[in-house]
Amino acid sequence: MNTLVIGSQWGDEGKGKVIDFLTEDADIVVRSQGGSNAGHTVIAHGKKYVLHLVPSGILWPGKLNVIGNGVVINPTSLVEEMAYLRNLGVDITPQNLLLSDRAHVVLPIHKEIDAAQEEALGDHKIGTTKQGIGPTYADKVRRIGIRMADFIDPAHLEIVLKARIATANEELVRLGHPAADPQETLRAVMEAAGELRPHITDTIPVLNRATKTGKSILFEGAQGAMLDVDFGTYPYVTSSNTSAGGCCTGSGVPPTGIDKIIGVCKAYTTRVGAGPFVSEDADLADYLHGLGREFGATTGRPRRCGWADGVVLRFSAMFNGFDEMAMTNLDGLDACEEIKICTAYKLGDRTLEFPPALISEWEKCTPIYEILPGWMQDTTKCTSWKQLPTNCQAYLKRFGEIIGCPIGSVGVGPDRSQTLSVPH
Repeated sequence: MNTLVIGSQWGDEGKGKVIDFLTEDADIVVRSQGGSNAGHTVIAHGKKYVLHLVPSGILWPGKLNVIGNGVVINPTSLVEEMAYLRNLGVDITPQNLLLSDRAHVVLPIHKEIDAAQEEALGDHKIGTTKQGIGPTYADKVRRIGIRMADFIDPAHLEIVLKARIATANEELVRLGHPAADPQETLRAVMEAAGELRPHITDTIPVLNRATKTGKSILFEGAQGAMLDVDFGTYPYVTSSNTSAGGCCTGSGVPPTGIDKIIGVCKAYTTRVGAGPFVSEDADLADYLHGLGREFGATTGRPRRCGWADGVVLRFSAMFNGFDEMAMTNLDGLDACEEIKICTAYKLGDRTLEFPPALISEWEKCTPIYEILPGWMQDTTKCTSWKQLPTNCQAYLKRFGEIIGCPIGSVGVGPDRSQTLSVPH
């Protein structure tokens, strides 16, 4: 059984925990898009792990982890992450972590270009993490990118690096920023390349052979479907296909190789960065931040928060083809007397069941809410569906009806053990 896990909102839905929960039955865990701008937080055996590029399966012994061709890899960040995990007792070797030779490389200078481009946008900033992701994907499309395959031969790598650093510095100067130190960039990348070289291979045959021999693959999505460059709140999106289709183009496994697609959502909604957020609610944000929740795993910045957006989730479930939804952070609503679910948008005299394409229209939409009674009980100690409060069960059933996708599991806390199956 090959399973794909996709964030159904704007990222930060708790995919890492869901993936970690499912990894026990998988042989291989694959990351197929995005870069180090995404972060997965996993809490296992009372220990917290923050992952940015390395697949969550690395926390399980005996699992093969693959960073696919659709990922853009910051080599220095990846080396640092591997060292961080090893310091926490995690075993990382060329036998359990493979890097696609077709994956593109994020250079230090890409981060500087990213920051310069954001600054140039002024009040129209996208809200990127300035990790160089967009400029790297732009290089890929412009056919001037450096890939992990270029890391194999050090002499060749030095030549292509010097050429790309020179042209990137020209771009920085055009943006009104000083040029980067070419020698420091060269040194950092060459040093990281030496660490990563043993892990680089053609991962596409590896994955397809595994499928044919009956191995089970778990594909982990990064960010969320509503940040997809085609389907999301364009232009306030990321630079890759974060939807189900990106799994195939980013790994080399065909659509026929995917058996099940699971969406991940929170019991409420969050987003980081600029862009429309119809169900955003300042009071709910203050409440969640006061609980110490909803701060970015990568940046530490507070997330924007709002009630569950059924319009977004209905759309996401449709274009991703979710078989079921895994809900996280249900316990975040334990103390709410009333709980809102946005069932539609109001745009002038129109009622929308799906979000509009134009950002100018999306920003004018207002939410139409259905209000449900809260349960006002602690759910973190619940170990089964039957132990959940009656109002909580009713909320989960109604949630699935509104979005047109059943809730298959629900998280009532951060630990592995705090995931409950939902009958449907």
